[in-house]
Amino acid sequence: MTEFKLEGDYIPMIQLLKAANLVSTGGEAQIVVSEGEVMYNGEVDYRKRLKVKRGDVVEFRGTKIMVV
Repeated sequence: MTEFKLEGDYIPMIQLLKAANLVSTGGEAQIVVSEGEVMYNGEVDYRKRLKVKRGDVVEFRGTKIMVV
């Protein structure tokens, strides 16, 4: 599991995917979220602007990210 150090209160889901280098563009991030490829705390989530906070776990294509 990879740790992502959050600076601030939250990070939008699509920005997290870009910052963690799981996608190359914001457009790609929006597509994978809208197609249900991203899991948020164990469940598929389709919200692109979802506020990911400390303690949350995001999973995408076998990579888990723990937000700290």
